[in-house]
Amino acid sequence: MLKYLIRASFEVDGRVEKHDIIGAVFGQTEGLLGSEFNLEELQNKDKIGRVHIDLKYQGTKTVGEIQIPSNLDRVETVLLAAMIETVDKVGPYTARITVESIEDLRAEKLKWIVQRARELLQTVKEQEPDIKEIIREVTQRIEAQPKVIEYGEDKLPAGPDVEKSDTIIIVEGRADVINLGRYGYTNTIAIGGAKERVPKTIIDLAKGKKVILFVDGDRGGEMIMRTVLSQMHVDYVARAPKGMEVEQLTGKEVARALAQMVPAEEMMKQLGMAPAQPAQQVQQPQPPAGAAAQQEQQVVVQPPAAQPPQQPQAEAQAVAQEAQPQQAEVAQQQAGVTSLIMPKQVLDNMKELKGTLEAVAYDRSWNEVARLKVKDLFNWMQQIEPGKVYAVVFDGIITQRLIDAASEKGVALLIGARIGSKVSSRKGDVVFMTFSDIV
Repeated sequence: MLKYLIRASFEVDGRVEKHDIIGAVFGQTEGLLGSEFNLEELQNKDKIGRVHIDLKYQGTKTVGEIQIPSNLDRVETVLLAAMIETVDKVGPYTARITVESIEDLRAEKLKWIVQRARELLQTVKEQEPDIKEIIREVTQRIEAQPKVIEYGEDKLPAGPDVEKSDTIIIVEGRADVINLGRYGYTNTIAIGGAKERVPKTIIDLAKGKKVILFVDGDRGGEMIMRTVLSQMHVDYVARAPKGMEVEQLTGKEVARALAQMVPAEEMMKQLGMAPAQPAQQVQQPQPPAGAAAQQEQQVVVQPPAAQPPQQPQAEAQAVAQEAQPQQAEVAQQQAGVTSLIMPKQVLDNMKELKGTLEAVAYDRSWNEVARLKVKDLFNWMQQIEPGKVYAVVFDGIITQRLIDAASEKGVALLIGARIGSKVSSRKGDVVFMTFSDIV
């Protein structure tokens, strides 16, 4: 590998050719530093490379550059460079040669290697797996596959809490059970598609429970509705959006569909089926009850006065059982009333919120998700993961902006100090009320 490159400029007071200049350099330097430094001898020993000449004519003069690659050591290369500056004639013309630079070719190559290595390293870094991203992806995949059990003698796909829950959600297939489980609904059971008869397992399981039928938004979903409604007691019916299946729904779409469920008796009328027994009072779908559920008590929440009558189901009312028997009786007599089970601790916290200008967010098991200032509520709600929050109780004004944000994030319930004067619509998938609605 050649080590150095001598660059020298020249000027000749006459027109000459390349071979004239090379001949002058070789001839006039011969013997100056002994035979070992003769350029021809150095070339034969591969101590220097081929001499390269670039020239052009400027009037009667010839100017250009000489390049001499050298494999000598540093000192010898410097001596060689100084030696060629002694050339003062090319043919009959006066000449001047000046060494402009001596480049270390190894340094240039090293510089190129470093630059290229940086480029290659960047490529490697871009392809290098991010361990944090891998962990996040693996965790999400594990979390995205909720446990599915085989329930009863028919071994039907079901959520792990379907037996102990007071409310069950009947869906079509295993994929529906899995999808609802992702969003916290673990009290589900699959009927197994369109069948002529409802499995005995489901009929037995439904005894003494509140039953919600959740079907696809297609012809198959309607067929399942007719089969189930004609063979067993159902309290409410929910449907996926038209043309969609339950297994395809996002958390927000699931929450909206369940919030818009209608009494089974009304659905049977729409389908032209014979009237069923009066629908019993039903709970809003609840995921598996946590520790707080064992301390639940019921209170009657009056529907907000502004509720439009044309909604498919009565305005959702948080219902829980007061100590006085007559109030429980009132709740039982309200046809089509949905009920929200609210733990006593939540009701106590609601009272303590008054005057604090704070908000508390809960998940579907009424576990506290976050506590923050009301002034930060809107921005916080825009950033939460859809389906993560079920209810927000806050010492502030319920505005249209908050209702819209709640709808976007799958929040089912807003309870505030009062309702703003500019609230122009009631979202079908968001129930909202004030502290004073709770008696």
